[in-house]
Amino acid sequence: MLAIIEAAGWPIWFLILASVIALAIILERLWSLRAAVVAPPCLLDETLDTWRRQGADDGLIRRMASGAPLARVLAAGLRNAEQPREIMKDAIEEAGRGVSPELDRFLTTLGTIAAMAPLLGLLGTVFGMIEIFAAQGPAGENPMQLAHGISIALYNTAFGLIVAIPSMIFYRHFRARSDQLLLDMEQQALRLVEVVHAEPR
Repeated sequence: MLAIIEAAGWPIWFLILASVIALAIILERLWSLRAAVVAPPCLLDETLDTWRRQGADDGLIRRMASGAPLARVLAAGLRNAEQPREIMKDAIEEAGRGVSPELDRFLTTLGTIAAMAPLLGLLGTVFGMIEIFAAQGPAGENPMQLAHGISIALYNTAFGLIVAIPSMIFYRHFRARSDQLLLDMEQQALRLVEVVHAEPR
């Protein structure tokens, strides 16, 4: 591996840094965007059971407000359970807008890396071409310098694509995952509104 890095020249270090950042973001988002973390499947039913037993008391709302993103959205609804349906929906929508940046955290950086990695590879290619042309001298070609220029050009191009392709795949995946989780939370929150306003207290 060190031989490849040496052959690729100094431009490869920017791509290595980009790959480390991209990998860290991918691992963090894989962990953070799990359904069990964002929108636990039994949370709505448990919330409704508690609400039926004791109502929307401050203790329940405080516990939920410090929990998962779905719990915070439901807590906003319960906080306005005594208000008209539209006010309760508005509070839930506002809470949903508040948790949306949490789901999209670091995705802009990952998308930027996916877009910039091929350009960084191209930058390395340009420096490799400069090395190749510099190998042409009055006395003929310098084979060592020519080979070094070719290796810089090819390794940087290849590594740029190696970083960009997985980054773009995961960027698209996490965007879709975030949108799906937001949709699921919205549907569960709307179900909370319907139940709260359908059942007499």
